[in-house]
Amino acid sequence: MILSLTNLTFQYPDTEIPVFRTLNFSLDSPGFHALFGASGVGKTSFARIVAGELTGFSGQLYIKDKSIVLYSYNQERLPGWGTIRHFIDSTTPSSMIEMKKQLIDIFGLSDCINLRFSQLSLGQKNRVNLIRYLLQEFDLLIMDESLANVDERLRETIILKIKESFPDRYFLYISHNLMEITKFSDTILIFRDIEKIPQTLTLKGLDIASREMPDRDRLETTVLEVMNAC
Repeated sequence: MILSLTNLTFQYPDTEIPVFRTLNFSLDSPGFHALFGASGVGKTSFARIVAGELTGFSGQLYIKDKSIVLYSYNQERLPGWGTIRHFIDSTTPSSMIEMKKQLIDIFGLSDCINLRFSQLSLGQKNRVNLIRYLLQEFDLLIMDESLANVDERLRETIILKIKESFPDRYFLYISHNLMEITKFSDTILIFRDIEKIPQTLTLKGLDIASREMPDRDRLETTVLEVMNAC
């Protein structure tokens, strides 16, 4: 187990209602896991607490000793003056050079590698940033809408590549794409409104690892379970 939260409660200063209350969750095995729920129910706050970017919570947060947690998010700002090639090369460990080449190709960035960051589309920026994190040393990578503004088929290609290349790492993927998180996630932590008890529920996704078509009935059943749990 790399991550465990017990009775976690968090409330922003000068607000009357907690973002979440007595939340319990654990990540027991490596793989591709997801956070799902409506906007404003606490997914990003949860992610930032796990990443060490938010404090002031009550309850217990356990992260396995010496585990490296990275947090990638949508539209993260990066230097706009250098080329993408220079940026990625300068942050890539020598042991990951071959992986870097694979990710640039699979992520569909080969044609823009010599452009500056400021010249990229939002989807291209998010993909470049995600590559940067994947090439670093980490145990848990939180992907907070990290594939926003990327077309659906390419998102699926990227997720499958991540699952294939990093089977021993932990991922927490925040997305509003119900079908996507149902198909590819192992564990789905569902965030609900603060008035609902419990505020979070945990379901199993299909954890698909290839472009194989999932059983239609099983997929529809799981999608309905997630929708009804929200």
